[in-house]
Amino acid sequence: MKTVGNPNSLTEQADPPRLPRAVLLVVAAAVFVSNLDLFIVNVALPAMGEHYAGSSLASLSWVLNGYAIVFAALLVAAGRLADRVGHRGGFLTGLAVFTLASVLCALAPGVGWLVAARVLQATGAALLMPTSLALLLDATAPARRPGAVRAWASIGGIAAGLGPVLGGLLVEADWRWVFLANVPVGVAAFAAGLRVLPRPRTVEAGPLPDLLGAALLTAAVAALAVGLVKADAWGWGSGRVAGSLLASAVLTGCFLYRSARHPAPIVELPLLRVPTFAAANAAALLFTVAFAGMLLTSVLWCQQIWGYSALRTGLAIAPGPLLVPPITMASGRLVQRLGAGRTAALGTLCFAAGIGCWAATIGTTPAYAAELLPGMLLTGAGVGLTLPTLIGAAAAALPPTRFATGSAVTTMSRQIGAVIGVAVVVSVLGTPRTAGAALDAFRHGWAVVIAATLLATGAGLVLARAQRGGGLR
Repeated sequence: MKTVGNPNSLTEQADPPRLPRAVLLVVAAAVFVSNLDLFIVNVALPAMGEHYAGSSLASLSWVLNGYAIVFAALLVAAGRLADRVGHRGGFLTGLAVFTLASVLCALAPGVGWLVAARVLQATGAALLMPTSLALLLDATAPARRPGAVRAWASIGGIAAGLGPVLGGLLVEADWRWVFLANVPVGVAAFAAGLRVLPRPRTVEAGPLPDLLGAALLTAAVAALAVGLVKADAWGWGSGRVAGSLLASAVLTGCFLYRSARHPAPIVELPLLRVPTFAAANAAALLFTVAFAGMLLTSVLWCQQIWGYSALRTGLAIAPGPLLVPPITMASGRLVQRLGAGRTAALGTLCFAAGIGCWAATIGTTPAYAAELLPGMLLTGAGVGLTLPTLIGAAAAALPPTRFATGSAVTTMSRQIGAVIGVAVVVSVLGTPRTAGAALDAFRHGWAVVIAATLLATGAGLVLARAQRGGGLR
């Protein structure tokens, strides 16, 4: 037995060092299916609506938002729990739950059952994601960690590139295959993880994470989503919308109050006082509002306005996401020259330009190469410059003992942004009855996306200022 300096830690015998490449392969497989799920489910949403009689865009949006809300609320609790009991166990448990829940999603007899299975799936993903990055960083030398973060982030980009096409292929057979496709990958990654993932060197003692705080955060984000999704049906000035938004604000206040006093809060508020970390997370949240809105509107536009099949929609969307991995890997030099904040700001402006192309040129008669493709390429380049850079900046601001917790906070910020983005777009689009009304509704939606992107640009510039003041890049 070897003693470690932390007096509050119990020490375990560590496994022999594992090859970072073997750990990366296991982590990559698990992160790939969890990211792939997002893009496949978006493409499959119209097919689900056809399958479940009487469903609407507002009800189906909870297939996306139910997942994102629970994922966001449990991420940090899962990360803190993993810091306490070990990243390996948290990762493998999350992978098992995610895989089982994927089977339940495929078997769901109704929208309510599907949303419930997605909530379980989100619970597994909440354990899986923060521990995946922590395991990778634990197995990587400090000098190589920035590259490891970029490799981890590029996995999501690869999934984003393949997701629309794979989703279209699977939906052509049956939309249930979008969930069943996770199962063989999950089983193989679990079996390999048992062999190659290192056991924890230390087990931290102390209180359990604040589960009541997680419940407050879940309720706060859910109330916000309900108010936004139902605003079109209830009316923006209705008491029910105002009550939902007020409830969200009160619950958020309760959550912050409890987090400030609990010994193991969901969000360690001192982390948010690290300027680089706080600015990177604010930018990630705002940019993901825009990203979620872009993804949903592009899928709905292709299938509902242009009449594309699911497969053709996937092929139409794919060029943007396929740009993300190479731009992510190539952006390292740009970050070294400009800094993370200005690189991210440049990426957000590129993304906004892509959405602006759609709003200015797109029409109801299909003209893919002239009207959709240029904006898709610009948004893909923007994502490749922005999201990995922000994730890397947030990770670099924290000590190794908070890798899992810190990455969970960053991913939580992005998931909350996704909930807001989907909810706002669903509310703005409403249920237009004519092609002209649909075009106007989508243009309003894209205006909201551009506004969120420009706010993210401002947050990126704040990050640049924080870095000049002494923050880590």
